[in-house]
Amino acid sequence: MKNSKKKILITDDSEINRSILSDMLEDEFEIIEAENGLQAVSSLQKYGDEISLVLLDIVMPEMDGFEVLAIMNKNHWIEDIPVIMITAENTPSYVERAYDLGITDFINRPFDGRIVHRRVINTIMLYSKQKKLVGLVADQIYEKEKQSSLMIEILSNIVEFRNGESGLHVLHIHILTELLLGQLIRKTDRYKLSHSDISLIGIASALHDIGKIVIPETILNKPGSLTAEEFEIVKKHPAAGAAMLKNLPFRQNEPLVRTAYQICRWHHERFDGKGYPDGLAGDEIPIAAQVVALADVYDALSSKRVYKDAFWHEKTLEMILGGECGAFNPLLLECLNDISDVLQGELKVNSLVDFNRNEVRNITDEMIKHEELSASERTLRLLEHERTKYRFFASMSNEVQFEYTVSPAMVTVSEGGAKQLGISEFIMNPFEDKEINSVFRADDLKHMETALKSTTPREPVIQRVCKIFVKGEARWCRIIARSMWSADDIPQFIGAIGKLVDITDEQRRLTNLEKMAHHDTLTGLLNSVAAKAQILERLKKNPGSKFALIIVDVDYFKQVNDGYGHLFGDEILKIIADKISQNVTPDDVAARIGGDEFLLFVKFEKDIEGRIEGIFEILAANKQAFRVSVSMGVAVIDGKNVRYETLFHRADQALYASKRAGRGTYRIYDESMCNMFSALSPIDGEVEKGLQP
Repeated sequence: MKNSKKKILITDDSEINRSILSDMLEDEFEIIEAENGLQAVSSLQKYGDEISLVLLDIVMPEMDGFEVLAIMNKNHWIEDIPVIMITAENTPSYVERAYDLGITDFINRPFDGRIVHRRVINTIMLYSKQKKLVGLVADQIYEKEKQSSLMIEILSNIVEFRNGESGLHVLHIHILTELLLGQLIRKTDRYKLSHSDISLIGIASALHDIGKIVIPETILNKPGSLTAEEFEIVKKHPAAGAAMLKNLPFRQNEPLVRTAYQICRWHHERFDGKGYPDGLAGDEIPIAAQVVALADVYDALSSKRVYKDAFWHEKTLEMILGGECGAFNPLLLECLNDISDVLQGELKVNSLVDFNRNEVRNITDEMIKHEELSASERTLRLLEHERTKYRFFASMSNEVQFEYTVSPAMVTVSEGGAKQLGISEFIMNPFEDKEINSVFRADDLKHMETALKSTTPREPVIQRVCKIFVKGEARWCRIIARSMWSADDIPQFIGAIGKLVDITDEQRRLTNLEKMAHHDTLTGLLNSVAAKAQILERLKKNPGSKFALIIVDVDYFKQVNDGYGHLFGDEILKIIADKISQNVTPDDVAARIGGDEFLLFVKFEKDIEGRIEGIFEILAANKQAFRVSVSMGVAVIDGKNVRYETLFHRADQALYASKRAGRGTYRIYDESMCNMFSALSPIDGEVEKGLQP
C-alpha cells in the first residue's frame, strides 16, 4: 500500500539532532534524513515536490545551509517547498540572511517538542492551502486564455481562407514568433521583453494580415506573377489593417490592440529601410513587427502558395540567411539559425485544437516557474523524468551508475559504484574534483564533457572506452551515458545519466580490432576511407554550410627517412598527429591519408583565413631540436554543394602550388589553379553536380 504520509527532509550533520526531530515527527510524517547539504540537494532532486517541508541546519560540512538555500533558489525549489531553519545560532545577521534566502520560519535548539510540531503543521497547511488556491486561479486563467486565443484565431483565419491559404499560416506565425522571441531573450536583454510580452505578441501576430480583406481576391489568388500595378495594390494591406485597428471605437489603450497595430502596419518593413509602407529602418521598426516579418517570410517560403510550391526547410533558411528575401535584424537571423533544428517539429500542427493544447501546456510550464500552478502538474513532470531514468537503469545490473546535473554541477554515484571506485557518492564540480581526477585522465574527462554537450534530444546517447584508475590499479571500462534535456521550446542540456562497465580482455581486443579498421595504427588518426565517409556524412547533414578541406604534407620527408631512419621519421609523424589531435574539435575530421600526408576537414562560420593560419602556425611551430617544415593546400566550400572528389582534388592542387612556391607555406585554392595540372587528373574543369556520395 502506498505511503500517504507527507515527507519531511531533516538535514543536520548531528545524528542526535536528526534522531530527536525524527522522534517528534515520525508518527505523522515520513522522514528523510540527510547529514550534509550535498545529501539534501540530492534528496530534493530525487523526490521533488513529494517533499512537503525541509528542516535545515546552517553549519554543516561539505555544503552548509546557506549554500543549500542558494541552490533551492536557483532551481526555484524554494517556491514550492517551505524551509524551516534549525540552529543554535541566532545572531541577527544569520537570521536576516536566512530570511532573505526564502526560509519560512526559524526553530532554535534545544528543541521544544510542542513548538516544533506546531510550526511544522502550520507551515505545511499554509503551503497546501496556497497551492490549492493557486490551482483554482490557474484553471480560470487557462480557460480565459484559451477562449481569447481561439476567438482571434477564428477571426484571422477568415482572412487567410479568403486569401486561398491554409488556416495553418496563422498558427505557424504564432509558433514561429514565440520561438524566435524566446531565443531572443535568452541571447540578449536588449529588448526588455517579459514572458507575458512574448505571449501577447504571439496572440497579436494572428492579426498581421487583416488588411488583406480590402485586396481583391483576383489579385490575392493570382497563380502567376503580379504586375507592378497589382503589387502596388497588395502593398496597401499593412496600412489598411492598421487603420482598421486605429478606428476601433473602443480598447485603443489595450496592449493587445497597440501591439497588433504595430504588427499590422510595419510587418513588411525591412531592417535596411527598403520595406513598406513607411520605409522604417533598424530598431525604428518595433521588435514585434520585426519578428512577425521574419516569421511571415519563413512560412511563406516553406508553404505551398497558389503562385509557388513549398521550398524545403534547408533551402528556406539558405534564402533568408543569404539575404534573398530582404534585410532582417542580424540578431533575429542568429535566433532563426539557433532554433532551426526544432522548427520543423514545432510546426507540425494540424488544427486549432492541437495548437490550443500546446498553448495550455506552454502556459502551464511558464506558470510552474512563477508559483501559478498546483503541485500536481509539476509532480507529473518530475515523475516522468524519474520514469525515463528508471527505464534506462532497468536494463543495467552490477555496474557503476551515475547521474550528472549541470545546475548544481554535481555527480551522484550509486552506493555500490562509489565503493567500487573508492569515491564519494555526492561530488560537486565533478570535472574539477580531485577524487574524480584520480580515477579518470583529464583528457578523457574533457572529451566526455564535450561529447555530452554535443548530443541532441534526438540523439542523446554516447559511448566511450577509456582507461580508469581504481585504487591505483588501471582498468579498461566503457562509459554509456544518456543526456537529459529540459522541456522548453528550445530544449536546454540539463545533465546526464549513465553507467560504467568493465571491459574484459576479449572485449577490449574486439574494440581494438574495430578501431584498427577505421584508424591509422601509427598515429591513431582516422584512415583515408573512414575520413571520406565522415566527410560525406557531414556534407549531407549540413547542406549549404561552410567547410574547408586541408591537406598537410611534411616537407623533405624522404630525406628525413633516408638520413635519420624510418623510426625517427615515424616519431615526426606522431608529433604532427598529436598537434592535430589537440587542436581539432569533435565537429572536425582529422586523418592520416598515407605516407607523410594528413587531412583536416573543418567547419567555419566567418574567419576561415584566421582558422587556417592558426592551424598552420601550430603545425609549423618547432619546440623540438629537429626542425619540421610542412606545406598545406586548402579548398573551401562557401555555402555551395560540391563533390568530395572535386574538393579533395582542389586541395591537392593548392598543396602543389604551395610546394612550387618554396614549401613551408600554405595556399588556398582559387580558379587560377584550375588548369595548372590538367595533365594530372581528368577531374579538372568538372561541372559541379551537387553532393553525390
